[in-house]
Amino acid sequence: MRRWWPFALLLLALLGLQLKFWWGDGGLREARALETRVEEQRRENARLQQRNDALSAEVEDLKSGEAAVEDRARSELGMVKPGEVFYRVVEPAAPATDAGDGQGQDR
Repeated sequence: MRRWWPFALLLLALLGLQLKFWWGDGGLREARALETRVEEQRRENARLQQRNDALSAEVEDLKSGEAAVEDRARSELGMVKPGEVFYRVVEPAAPATDAGDGQGQDR
């Protein structure tokens, strides 16, 4: 009759360990959530690294070449060289349309 006591104790210990493993602090659920956050952070870091690389290349262009500075001055500041004529092409505005098709509205 006393032979089942050690087995019951081991079974309870195993059950307690399984509960902690699956649902406890630092358990499998929390580990998976952390893995997800790490993967999201890696993607964000890769995106920011690409942005930094592009900015570094732009800075290097601006430091090394006069053409890059001139291009930026023309596009962002609207500057022109002496003797040049600046033309701005403006697309015709689309005709104003009514907000609705007139159905179901009382005027």
